[in-house]
Amino acid sequence: MIDLWQPFVVLFATSLLVALVVTPLARRVAWWLGAVDHPDARRINRRPIPRMGGIAVFVALIASSLAHFVGTHTLGWPGLFATNPRNVTFINYPLLVVGFTLVFATGLLDDYLTLTPRQKLVGQFAGAIAAVSSGLVIDEIVNPFTNDLIVVGWVSYPITVLYLVAYTNIFNLIDGLDGLAAGIACIASVTMWIVSTMSGHLDAASFSLMLAGATLGFLRYNFNPASVFLGDCGSLLIGFSLGCISLMSVSRTSGLTAIIIPLVIAGIPIIDTFSAIVRRGRAHVSIGQADKGHIHHRLLSEGFNQRQTVLFIYAWTILLCVGSIVMTQVDVVPRILIFVALVVVSALFALRLHLFSPVLLHHYNPKTGSDELVAPQDPAFKEEAERFEEEHTHFPL
Repeated sequence: MIDLWQPFVVLFATSLLVALVVTPLARRVAWWLGAVDHPDARRINRRPIPRMGGIAVFVALIASSLAHFVGTHTLGWPGLFATNPRNVTFINYPLLVVGFTLVFATGLLDDYLTLTPRQKLVGQFAGAIAAVSSGLVIDEIVNPFTNDLIVVGWVSYPITVLYLVAYTNIFNLIDGLDGLAAGIACIASVTMWIVSTMSGHLDAASFSLMLAGATLGFLRYNFNPASVFLGDCGSLLIGFSLGCISLMSVSRTSGLTAIIIPLVIAGIPIIDTFSAIVRRGRAHVSIGQADKGHIHHRLLSEGFNQRQTVLFIYAWTILLCVGSIVMTQVDVVPRILIFVALVVVSALFALRLHLFSPVLLHHYNPKTGSDELVAPQDPAFKEEAERFEEEHTHFPL
């Protein structure tokens, strides 16, 4: 195999150093624009913290991409971002960059102007459509038991768009504690680098290292006590990046395992998002209604501090990532057993933390004559919680 250590090290180091240098500048920009998270009932921070840290991640990715361009054309590096021999079509990388820019710009506008959920989705769908148009799509899936091809056809295009939008949002939802989203993204990126390198997808491996360096450099300022937050421009960009990497690391004709691996790697954000949907659905509140029932909220309520909570979730993520790497190296039956074991362990964690139990309930206020949402700290919550349990005794989740 060609020597990849020099380009890999340079790409990672460039992204890391640029993020370390640019993050303080991004923090100043956020203060100047007034893009600051002030303490409130829902937020964890107890002092004003500027957001827009995602600017540093975006600039770091650009800088490392330029380093790759220079290395390829002047130092004789292999074309890491070129036609992948395992893909049957060429990925249009300039068009893919357009997708990244659209998603980043959407998050940046939201950090500054506070967009509506619909406006944010428009920007995310535009970025995802650009990425899919660039060639990031899976046309056929190999049945692991029979080796027969399952042809997805044109349906693969809308499915892939939805996949990218979903991947983008799960990291946006998990971004609730100092260093949480950036740390999970760094661990996931390193894992995807390992998996992509072993499978020969050099473009995905290279981009994974770029993102790993960018998030690690940013984490220097974002780990507790954080002096800057990712903001939506960062969390959306990271989620979109990992979604694209996961598609770059598989070919247009892919085995089922290759498709499942990225989902295992991002298991924590997926569990958190899924439990939020179930939790809010059970309480008959809008799925978009924010609550304090996420994984990090539950761990904090168990007595963990911010650092302990983040480190616990890091450890959980590492467990899933190690399991995903092992899954790529074993036969079908052990692969299934490992997957089932990871699902069971994660499900037990989720149930232990009561992730599916509502934290917002409807309460009729006799003084105003209106239906209100009450949280655990509200006096009426206990009464409504008891009524809720009586009505849902057949639903143990």
